[in-house]
Amino acid sequence: MINPMSLQGKIVLVTGASAGIGKATAIQLSKLGAKLILVARNRERLEETLNSLEGKDHAFYSFDLSHISSIEEFAKNVTKNHGSLSGLVHSAGISKARPLTLLKNINLNEIMTINFYSFIEIVRCFSKKKSFCDGGSIVAVSSISSIKGYKSKTAYNASKAALDSSIRCIAGELANKRIRINSVMPGWVATEMLERFSDRTAGIQEGEDTVSKQFLGLVEPIEVANLIAFLLSDATKTITGTSVLIDGGLLQN
Repeated sequence: MINPMSLQGKIVLVTGASAGIGKATAIQLSKLGAKLILVARNRERLEETLNSLEGKDHAFYSFDLSHISSIEEFAKNVTKNHGSLSGLVHSAGISKARPLTLLKNINLNEIMTINFYSFIEIVRCFSKKKSFCDGGSIVAVSSISSIKGYKSKTAYNASKAALDSSIRCIAGELANKRIRINSVMPGWVATEMLERFSDRTAGIQEGEDTVSKQFLGLVEPIEVANLIAFLLSDATKTITGTSVLIDGGLLQN
């Protein structure tokens, strides 16, 4: 049987692999035959993800992506230890609600560093010769927040909008290597991040109202993982510079 989404023999690095979309993606990619390199800050949770993977020869690195200046050396070590990547998934991200009156540069910088600056640096370092295979694929986990505004989410929304805008530029620069770069834009997903948002008193009503507007309900992490796998696979060799919505119909409401 032909499987157009097969990732057999591909080496894929996944950031934010300790929980949520990143963890679900890593597990699903392993089922499709990929060798995984897991990256996140929490070593214990990374080991949990590692133990959930199918196949063998996977690896993990406990690394803090907020240390931007260390990413280049980190990338060199990964390439030295594992060879050239075939795929890269940037799922690491943080989300904090803060009204404009309390939003300061330090708050903006914290979110932009993890959600956007680290992504640009990772792509810059891994897209170098011998670090990424020609014909490979990069996928960033963005959000519907990139194009839909929410009160007190200025910093988060701006970071995702920056991410989506950047891939349209980078796509042209990486085209000569046949490296594709895209993003996925989930609506409300059933992850711990959503649970934390709902637990905040100020966000409960807004969260419930927003989720109810998704015609098809909450998006499950495995659905996002499948979309990412599709974009990583050879089934999408000419899709690049694109942001793909997976929002349960939220934008239609």
